Amino acid sequence: MAKKANAAFMKELKPSPALAKVVGAKPLPRTEVVKKLWVYIKKNKLQDAKNRRNINADENLKPIFGGKGTVNMFEMTKLISKHLS
Repeated sequence: MAKKANAAFMKELKPSPALAKVVGAKPLPRTEVVKKLWVYIKKNKLQDAKNRRNINADENLKPIFGGKGTVNMFEMTKLISKHLS
């Protein structure tokens, strides 16, 4: 029997205007939002060279990260939640 995906986990959420600049404006499941963010982070080389768990914010990520210049990946997922509805 196939395991059913958690419905809440796959629920499509609308990104805030700040988050939409990075991941697009159409509603996405949280997992996809995080995936797209990582694509953006890697493409723009925003992962800290010394501590790979840290993400250095550019002008698009700063509003999502509450104005912080650097956040760790665990903090990032918490901060993203505020930008999804």
